[in-house]
Amino acid sequence: MKVHTTNYPNTFIQIAEDCPAATGEIPPVKGDTKTVANIQFELVIKNPYTFTSDDVLFQVFAERNALTESELEQAREVFFSKGQPCFRASPLTKRYGWGVHSDKDGRIALVACDTPEYKKLASDSNLKVFKAMRSSK
Repeated sequence: MKVHTTNYPNTFIQIAEDCPAATGEIPPVKGDTKTVANIQFELVIKNPYTFTSDDVLFQVFAERNALTESELEQAREVFFSKGQPCFRASPLTKRYGWGVHSDKDGRIALVACDTPEYKKLASDSNLKVFKAMRSSK
């Protein structure tokens, strides 16, 4: 079975050109269920450079589908047997003003778009720099 990945080592994903946020915003909770943005934000902001993009995206899938511990390993294989949208398509980069920095091992951290660190990473010639996907065409 082919394994796909969303990990980008030594990369910085900038916010989308049409992102409405002027600063990194905490995604609002809607009702009783955490949104994709809530789960991604909590995992990465509390654990910078701990998880890869693959780890975070699979954790969102696992939480939203209430997978049990015994289901995780096989579910992860199936999940990555087909391509998955990466953090360039995340609501954090498209709507809430967060850049995503991946270190040499592909572990990620969030960087608010109005910070000196964001500007530094966006112009770092040692990183691959991508823009998040636009929300509108």
